[in-house]
Amino acid sequence: MKPLVFMFLVGVHCAAVVTHSLKYFYTRSSKSQTSQFVAVGLVDEVQILHYDSNSKKLVPKQDWMNKVTEDDPQYWERETQIYMVNQQSFKANIETAKQRFNQTGGVHVWQWMCGCEWDDETGEVNGFNQYGYDGEDFISFDLKTETWIAAQQQAVITKHKWDNDRAEITQNKNYLTQHCPESLKNYVNYGRSSLMRTVRPSVSLLQKNSSCPISCHATGFYPNRAELFWSKDREEIHEGVDKGEILPNHDGTFQMSVEMDFSSVPAEEWKTYECVFQLSGVKVDIITRLDRAEIRTNKIDHSIGNGVRLGLLLLLVVCVTAVLIWKRRKLCSSGGRVV
Repeated sequence: MKPLVFMFLVGVHCAAVVTHSLKYFYTRSSKSQTSQFVAVGLVDEVQILHYDSNSKKLVPKQDWMNKVTEDDPQYWERETQIYMVNQQSFKANIETAKQRFNQTGGVHVWQWMCGCEWDDETGEVNGFNQYGYDGEDFISFDLKTETWIAAQQQAVITKHKWDNDRAEITQNKNYLTQHCPESLKNYVNYGRSSLMRTVRPSVSLLQKNSSCPISCHATGFYPNRAELFWSKDREEIHEGVDKGEILPNHDGTFQMSVEMDFSSVPAEEWKTYECVFQLSGVKVDIITRLDRAEIRTNKIDHSIGNGVRLGLLLLLVVCVTAVLIWKRRKLCSSGGRVV
């Protein structure tokens, strides 16, 4: 085995640029045994608010979000009304989409995601506003050209309709480049002690059996701006590595893993391999040397197993809420538009 190695001297890495994000996910289902309309808001991938058609009420999901009423006492009541309007317009849009796609029955879903990102070092902002139907991109707003991009033929009618509404385009642009970043900065300020904290993880080496790849698993870290990789002689390995996505845990922290097959590596060379975890804002890496005595085989610690299951469950909830794709005073106001 001759793994390709290059770049990244372990322990010497640049500090990651901190880019904050504010995202809203809205979902409307044509049929459901529970909520037909669900909406969530996230700051830096942490859920901050929730609304559904059962409760018909917008509620905070983080204690620090209650600080918003110090500057805006009517915030929750006013924004609840906006969500209720969007709830009804989404229902109408599903019916319109069904006609466009020549559908008469079945369960269908209308989706919307909007928000912005803000680089707190350069001040650069970027906004996004996109819609989906039944898990496929439908139409999205191009902030640079200030036009709508139809992802499917059935969305062309909507594109022409919305492109001709210059007043709405101006409002949409203002929201994405001004109102949204302003709200994001406020939220980050409210939750700074939580959002800007750093929590180092526990790192374990896992293997189902002796013939399987070895997984380096890090769990319990925060924020989700992190790197995890295998290295040989202090250089990152890229070939033959299976890197997993960063997943949420039930307690608001995150987990990730990276796998590599060491079956063809001679035993005497194992000591040259290490798993390296790097966390944004923390200068010291967590380095775990490959050691057969430290590998947990078959009998994986239940706390890790539960963390994985709960993390996946939370991920599923977010995915169902955001569905398949992809404010202060205004909540992506174009979201309630009729297609």
